[in-house]
Order: sequence, then C-alpha cells, then structure tokens
Amino acid sequence: MLFSNLGWVDTLLPLIVPVILGNVIMIFFLRQYLHNVPDGLVEAAKIDGASYLRIFWTIIVPLIRPAIAAQFILWFMAVWNDYLAPIIYLNSPEKQTLQVVIANMNVQYATQRDYPLIMTASVISVLPILIVFLIFQRQIIESVALTGSKV
Repeated sequence: MLFSNLGWVDTLLPLIVPVILGNVIMIFFLRQYLHNVPDGLVEAAKIDGASYLRIFWTIIVPLIRPAIAAQFILWFMAVWNDYLAPIIYLNSPEKQTLQVVIANMNVQYATQRDYPLIMTASVISVLPILIVFLIFQRQIIESVALTGSKV
C-alpha cells in the first residue's frame, strides 16, 4: 500500500530503497562483531586527540572489514536472488529481474520446456554471485575465523 501510494509500483525503487537501509540481521551481526574491538584502542586514540570520525575510519573500519565483506556478500546474494519482491512490485515484463524471467520460462513452456535455454540463463544468473564471492573470499574466511574464536 505504501509503495502504491508513493507511485513506486512498476519501478525499481521498491527493490532498491528498503535494501539500502539494511536489515536487522545485518545490524545485529555488525554489532556483535564490534564487541570484539578492544576498548583500549579507542581510548588510546582519544588520548592521542583523534576525533570520533578519525577513530572510526582509521581504527574501527579496518578491524571490521571482514564482517563488512561477509555482510556485503550475504546482502548481494539476497538482493540478486530475490524472487518475491519483483513479482509483487514489477508488472511490466521489461523490468522483471533475471530470476523472475527464468521462473517464467518454466511456466511459459510448460508443455515443451527449453531446458538448454533455462540452464544457460541459470548459469548466467550465478556468475555475478560467483565473481563477488571470488573477490571477497579472503575477507569472508577471515570473518568466519575471527568470529569463531574467543580471545
């Protein structure tokens, strides 16, 4: 109802705006990861005269980079593989996402399915996730390794 009243139905805005704001799981994960940052580092930076913004960018962000990378991967996978929101908000076939198009191929060709076309589209839809994972693989492994051990 809200997106309809805003005139966002059949636009990409209902798919983009809520995702930018994050979700509860992402916030909770980053909060828990921030508890691993030693208070002594922040206090030492305050004593040295660093501002809060400088402390955040030069101390906190490098320490939580693996957590941010892991959350980025999970966020990207959720957005890329989202099926429900595009079906609800996008009506015109030109604006539908790749996952909705692949699902429609199964329905459209119910009597004679074009399996090579469907499998090709599925492989193409996996490529961006694979590329993002390969880029951030080291950070993901670091975040899993660091969150599993207690100091």
